[in-house]
Amino acid sequence: MRLLECLAADQARLRQVASADLAAAVPSCPDWTVADLVRHVAVVYLHKVECMRTGRIPSAWPPDLSGEEPLALLDRAGAALRAEFDSRDSAALAPTWYDPDQTVGFWLRRMAQETVVHRVDAELATAQPVAEIPTDLAVDGIDEVLRIFLAYGSRRWPEDFTDVLPEPEVTVLATTGPAGWLVRLGPDGATVTTDRAAVRAGVAVAERSAPPDPAPGPATPSGRLLAAPPTSGGPGDNASSGGGGSPDDGLAGAGAAATISASPERLLLWLWRRSADDAVRWAGDRAAVERLRLTLAPATR
Repeated sequence: MRLLECLAADQARLRQVASADLAAAVPSCPDWTVADLVRHVAVVYLHKVECMRTGRIPSAWPPDLSGEEPLALLDRAGAALRAEFDSRDSAALAPTWYDPDQTVGFWLRRMAQETVVHRVDAELATAQPVAEIPTDLAVDGIDEVLRIFLAYGSRRWPEDFTDVLPEPEVTVLATTGPAGWLVRLGPDGATVTTDRAAVRAGVAVAERSAPPDPAPGPATPSGRLLAAPPTSGGPGDNASSGGGGSPDDGLAGAGAAATISASPERLLLWLWRRSADDAVRWAGDRAAVERLRLTLAPATR
């Protein structure tokens, strides 16, 4: 599976970069050193291994792993995670924190995205060049952070977003290539509407221009990869996530107060707050863009 290849490549890059200076401070993760970052990724890997092996979310976590050196722990955890993914179909059941998707495929996608973001954290911390993020992996990551972390998260855990959600509603359109996400922010949470056909088209363009291997996205039961997983929005090309909105709402003419746009990599890192405020192009109401940026903070800690 391509997602496994992305996960392996970014884990290897994370290890390489981290080994240069484990004591370096991580600017994008305040109060962490690179050693803390590496240990965090390893513990997250082992947590997902436990979820898949036992079929339940562990109640007592994490175990005491203080005796293991961070890079050795990352190696062990990465090998264990890869072994679990290799032995399971992505459609197999596995407990997750995202109610609509209780499958191994959810964790496969999540770990690939977790690793690429933290690989960038390590590169920023050690002042090393930020390696390119494949276009299709970035498009998938944009979809994940907006639909799942922001839209679902703001309604599943509203207490985390109380201080940042606006009243009245603010609407921002985020675009990269043909793909777009209409983000509505209101006092009850966020709603994200996507043109699924356009997202798929964006990934298809990346696949045609990429070197030999097909590009990543969430895994299907067959092991092929799509631009984004099915949503509860319905079988049509437009899908809504997070409650509210309608699958029939088009993105064009939606009356967004502002529009932001960038390459997939730049937009992904901006949404994850791993780049400067001005790393994306914007038009319209600057306050709406700033509100989106502020509302992403609890979703991207």
